[in-house]
Amino acid sequence: MDPRYSLVIPAYNEERLLGRLLDSIAVARASYGQPDAIEVIVADNLSTDSTMKIAAARGCRVVSVEKRVIGAVRNAGAQVARGEILAFIDADSQVHARTFLEIDRALATGRVVGGATGVTMERWSLGIAVTYLAIVPMVVVTGFDTGVVFCRKRDFATIGGYDESRLVAEDVMFLLAMRRLGKSRGQRLARVTSAKAIASTRKFDEFGDWHYFTLVVEGVRHLRERKPTAFTETYWYKPKR
Repeated sequence: MDPRYSLVIPAYNEERLLGRLLDSIAVARASYGQPDAIEVIVADNLSTDSTMKIAAARGCRVVSVEKRVIGAVRNAGAQVARGEILAFIDADSQVHARTFLEIDRALATGRVVGGATGVTMERWSLGIAVTYLAIVPMVVVTGFDTGVVFCRKRDFATIGGYDESRLVAEDVMFLLAMRRLGKSRGQRLARVTSAKAIASTRKFDEFGDWHYFTLVVEGVRHLRERKPTAFTETYWYKPKR
């Protein structure tokens, strides 16, 4: 029997934090009461550490992805998924124990096309709090959020998955496309805030608790110079661990 959920984890050199995420998924599976109803897929983006070995040892399905674009990595995981519901979570995050129960509850209404759980941070500081508060109005107005992003597999196929031509904001464009699809059918995006994921603060740890604001400036500069890959290579693929 095919699982109900396929949880896709894009990963690049995540040996330090992947186990923590998998531990949280094990708790969520137990809470769901049907562990076999949730398959875990690690879409590995050519890691040079033990990420793939850890994933395989923990019973995850592992797919190797060469294209260094996060949308392509997520799409590769979705392509091999067997579940009727797709969910996506970053490898440095942790899922809430009630994640799958609460997503079931949202989808059962028939009025929800997909959505996200939102996040809380693993630690807080003034800089992190200000960053969080700066993003909240956009989340409230648009309905877009992060954390565990979910949708039905058939709807994922309808919108064509994640846009692989985008090096940044591919998650925003994905939810925008999902919202348009839902609107055409009288459905909406849901924010399942009763099951918020825990987001890692490692980027804050590395770049500083106020780095988000300089990051925006750097991103714009790279785009103006038509060097978007320089930005993603520096920020995503070559961080200090």
